[in-house]
Amino acid sequence: MKKIGLLPRLIIAIILGILFGMVLPEPGVRVFATFNGIFGEFLGFAIPLIILGFVAPGIGDLGKGAGRVLAVTAALAYTSTVFAGTMAYFANISILPLFITEGALSTDLTAEGASAAAFIEISIPAVMGVMTALILAFTIGIGIAATGSKTIKSLMDEFQTIISKMISGIIIPLLPLHIMGIFANLAYSGQVFQILSVFSRVFVLVIILHLTIIVLQYLIAGTLAGANPFKLVKTMLPAYFTAIGTQSSAATIPVTLAQTKKNGVNEGVADFAIPLSATIHLSGSTITLVSCSVAIMLIAGMPLSFGTYIGFIMALGVTMVAAPGVPGGAVMAAIGLLQSMLGFDATLTSLMIALYLAQDSFGTACNVTGDGAIAILVNKFSGHKLLPQTN
Repeated sequence: MKKIGLLPRLIIAIILGILFGMVLPEPGVRVFATFNGIFGEFLGFAIPLIILGFVAPGIGDLGKGAGRVLAVTAALAYTSTVFAGTMAYFANISILPLFITEGALSTDLTAEGASAAAFIEISIPAVMGVMTALILAFTIGIGIAATGSKTIKSLMDEFQTIISKMISGIIIPLLPLHIMGIFANLAYSGQVFQILSVFSRVFVLVIILHLTIIVLQYLIAGTLAGANPFKLVKTMLPAYFTAIGTQSSAATIPVTLAQTKKNGVNEGVADFAIPLSATIHLSGSTITLVSCSVAIMLIAGMPLSFGTYIGFIMALGVTMVAAPGVPGGAVMAAIGLLQSMLGFDATLTSLMIALYLAQDSFGTACNVTGDGAIAILVNKFSGHKLLPQTN
């Protein structure tokens, strides 16, 4: 029997959660609330470990490479990621309030009359705070890159493997059950259909923003390189659709690389820029994270300011480097920032994960398509001209 993918499992979980929340009595919904409380505590415990396990070796890896070309590629990828997030912020705060009632969601899952409470509560304190984990990860990662320490790098790589197994073996398999419980509680409290309405509208807006940033990236790259940007985009379409199917930038690298070379990028530049961009250029994922978080903050009635969000976006560009090689890796790496910088609680974090994962394939497709534009710019700044495009 073919294994059901994560996205279909999440959709099934949402449907079942709504049905259970509408038909089960309060004790039945409280069972879900109990599981959600325990799982939420475990997720909070795991967040600092995820940050440390992936950000530190990810930054350490940037110490390898070809000097100036590495710096140019990293700068272009980071600029593109931050620009995409900033564009998404202004688009969302301008459009979403037209369709979303601010403060419509009650996030207090223990308030009487709002939703069912857990039978028991178990506290699982994290070994360190989120900001402590971020600073420690930056310190270790920069230290590895600066000193070339093989021992610490090997230790962090092995720790990353352990954390990746925890994500793929525990968190991801239990996530549909957690989402089911969240939607059961939302249905029980009468808020679920408003959430689904928000989900559908955000989904459409995110896809439009993805397509917009791809066009902008290739307009800039094509103009500077002296090529037709729309022909460049057309050549990259196989990579876009492959990424939708794989949900992985890394798994799509062979296709992205082949299509980038067909666009006339120097072979050596493409061989370097595409694999690197697959881990550090995340414009599509940033658009999705910003859009989903703005929508959730609006319905939760939380304050939105550009000063807070620009810091969040700039931090995303770093923390998502070498995000876990599992579906939803970017949102897992961003959970710490969502909680520490935007003030998300366990309920909002769970909704964020569900909303993000529903669009993860399209964010990945946007990422890898944009990698081709980054390679064209690196090709230009390296002194190469685009070769004639090939079929």
